Amino acid sequence: MATMKEKQPYCGLRDPLNLAGKMLMVPAQIVGVLGLFQGEQDVREIAQKVGAPEGPILELAKQLEAVGLLWGPTSERMERELAARLKERGRYEVGAATAFGDTAEEARKALEALLAHAEDPELESPARAIIAPHLDAPRGGPNYGAAYRALAGNTAFDRVVVLGTNHFGMGDGVVGARLGFDTPLGPVACDADFASGMEKLLGERLYKDELDHVGEHSIQLHMPWIAHLLPGVPVWAALVPSPLQRMLSDDGARASHAEFCGALPQALEGSGRTLLVISADLSHVGPMFGDQTAVDDDRLREIEAHDRSMLGSYEAGNPDDFVVAMAEHENATRWCSIGSMSAALHALGGAGVELLQYRQAIDERRSCLVTSAAMVICGGP
Repeated sequence: MATMKEKQPYCGLRDPLNLAGKMLMVPAQIVGVLGLFQGEQDVREIAQKVGAPEGPILELAKQLEAVGLLWGPTSERMERELAARLKERGRYEVGAATAFGDTAEEARKALEALLAHAEDPELESPARAIIAPHLDAPRGGPNYGAAYRALAGNTAFDRVVVLGTNHFGMGDGVVGARLGFDTPLGPVACDADFASGMEKLLGERLYKDELDHVGEHSIQLHMPWIAHLLPGVPVWAALVPSPLQRMLSDDGARASHAEFCGALPQALEGSGRTLLVISADLSHVGPMFGDQTAVDDDRLREIEAHDRSMLGSYEAGNPDDFVVAMAEHENATRWCSIGSMSAALHALGGAGVELLQYRQAIDERRSCLVTSAAMVICGGP
């Protein structure tokens, strides 16, 4: 976050877990120095590299450590304390789940309005999975409504498995959650038995980076919908990495995408009726994401053609072919949910995928284009 303080630009720094419960404000001109705090150089070496006295660099290091922005004893202690608090309450805090309203009444009205504006998909068989965005309500609302409308009259589930994307956390493997989630509509409990079953298949490493869920919006944004449409149904959530990105280490300390795709169908088999909710955004294009030029009308059409081609590959139902199709162009438009989307096809056998709606959301400056879709999967074993 950038702001002005005493007529000078400042940046606000806060780790994804918000360990210290506050933001550290630093002058904008020293932001470049922060990248040198990688544990490879001491304060003296950093000061020499940037041509500054050691004193200010040491003071900056102390401030970063105090708010948990440096790995070490302080951040580790803060993480242990946060984990203990969460375990005691049994749920993650509400977080991004307030996107549809801060109170139960506000959220309920917003969700019902989105459902009312969505068309009846007239499905031939009940939905086994839905794919909806993890955008804010103004940009993603219509696709949320279209996807969750596919559940009309089909709410007799034993659990919901929500698969999201790890945007800011530390884990580069699959990150499961053994806790429930708070929402403005009340708490959503964790399916402890299913969580244990996944742990038996993949081990404790599945939950190694469990704190990543604290600040992850891709899961939290779906919890009000689940609380509203499926009250009392427990959830199990996981953040699933892209199969196009190699893990930092092959030491087996974290569960890989391939391992997860092998384990999830086993856990689902014979465990009752499960709804999969795939939290997925598609292309991310424009200067805000590193592109050099604004998104003009021609580019909008190019992105839509590309997205629809990839969605067509997904509708074909073969997860490996879908991943290959995305890999052929090295995911040039930055789809952020290839991992969770392909995992759903592995889990359900890939039959009966249908695109309900596609939308593009772009800001007034045309610097930020994010696309999303509403989809449903009705097939599977």
